[in-house]
Amino acid sequence: MANIDNIPQLITIDQLAERLGVTERYVRRLVAEKRVPYRKLGKLVRFAEHEIAAWLDTTRRPQDGNGPSA
Repeated sequence: MANIDNIPQLITIDQLAERLGVTERYVRRLVAEKRVPYRKLGKLVRFAEHEIAAWLDTTRRPQDGNGPSA
């Protein structure tokens, strides 16, 4: 029997859009272009929080050293 504690936390398109500070339309475009990791449950699109965190790390641009330092 599967352990329910191992099931990843899944969020919806609107929840992801809110967390990223973008529109739902933009998230839907990312899905359509397969630029973001997602899962299909029938007609529903869901996102695993840990996969989104890893994806965000891969989209990070390296600092070039010319910008303001923090």
